[in-house]
Amino acid sequence: MKYTPRLKQKYQTEVVDSLKGNYKSVMQVPKLVKICLNQGLGSAASDKKQIEAAQNEMTMITGQKSMLTKSTKDISNFKLRKGMPVGVMVTLRGNQMYEFLDRFITSTLPRVRDFSGLPIKGFDGSGNYTMGIKEQIAFQEISIDKINKITGMDITFVTDTDSDKDSLLLLKALGFPFQRNDDNEKQREAQIEKDREERRREAEESARAEASEEEDKKEADRRAKLSQEERDKEDAGSEENKDNNEVSAEADHSENK
Repeated sequence: MKYTPRLKQKYQTEVVDSLKGNYKSVMQVPKLVKICLNQGLGSAASDKKQIEAAQNEMTMITGQKSMLTKSTKDISNFKLRKGMPVGVMVTLRGNQMYEFLDRFITSTLPRVRDFSGLPIKGFDGSGNYTMGIKEQIAFQEISIDKINKITGMDITFVTDTDSDKDSLLLLKALGFPFQRNDDNEKQREAQIEKDREERRREAEESARAEASEEEDKKEADRRAKLSQEERDKEDAGSEENKDNNEVSAEADHSENK
């Protein structure tokens, strides 16, 4: 019996039936043609180990051997020569495309940090949708203990329609979790933002506390090096300054009255 990926079977049996009412012919129902994954190497373009690691990671993620993308011209400002590797890419079609898409929707996206749905603005006006993944460790095929550098990638879903609206309907029917603008989604986004602010505030307070402890330690070390007579003089000077400040504050208060 010939194997058919789950999402391919879903498209043939469910998606086509649900969308064909919008078109004059069932042959006009849009379909997914290919998925293109692209990762730029950036400053690692001259590092052979990093290039090999990027190739291996992309191959593991997609199940298909990745290809190197190379520069087409010299750019002296970026120390780039024609023919140098600048990234890795994979183009998926057929059963491998549907298998990757199934894993991507059901496994990868839920592992993305603070994921709140895919943005609608990723369409290019020609029926294709592009999104970015900031960390390759979102893919379950990648072990965080075996990577040297956190990198991201762009993923483009190419359809056979020129309409963003038709493409959106197709991707939604395939299970893409696009963002919704209803009240529940807005509340969820607000809660996520609130949690981010709370974590940021805690991190800032922790940093201030550590800085204060460091200053106190330095001051204690400094005073430990002083003689008892020098410490007594400092304490006396501090008490005198404190009394002067209190007198000045009382005078200002009286003048204000």
